[in-house]
Amino acid sequence: MLKQYTIEDAVIEDLECIVAIYNETIDSRMVTADLEPVSVESRRSWFYEHSPHFRPLWVVKSEGRIIAWLSFQSFYGRPAYLATAEISIYISSNNRAQGIGSILIEKAIQACPRLSINTLLGFIFAHNVPSLSLLKKFGFDQWAYLPKVAILDEVERDLVIVGKRVVENASDGMGK
Repeated sequence: MLKQYTIEDAVIEDLECIVAIYNETIDSRMVTADLEPVSVESRRSWFYEHSPHFRPLWVVKSEGRIIAWLSFQSFYGRPAYLATAEISIYISSNNRAQGIGSILIEKAIQACPRLSINTLLGFIFAHNVPSLSLLKKFGFDQWAYLPKVAILDEVERDLVIVGKRVVENASDGMGK
């Protein structure tokens, strides 16, 4: 378990470390559908889509170094979906299996009421058992299974969409 850490809103100076951690995952073919490393410049507009009060991007720091990050992203980009967000977690290779994912998911769930988020989603390759297990531990259920929608090194891969309703008392759309 990670001993000393802070979780902070990312600033633009963190982008290089965020991208480096992301790029570490590409070769595993388990976490992202990118096939080649991305550049800091290519992620700049993505960075600015985040806001501490709407769609945060958090970094986990230990001993002054960024070791993980979590982002909230809008789902589907239309106004009716504003209360739904996709979360993504990336942890540096030297810091996996230390409980960081659990810490970030717990914090994300707790932040949802403040962020006006009722539903969280995760998009995970079916062969990424560690990520699926982590989200299941926090009550995420499989909501969709998309067979063979990605090709990674000539292997067709399935995508699982998991979801969790985090605000149970939200309007059910039936009016009052």
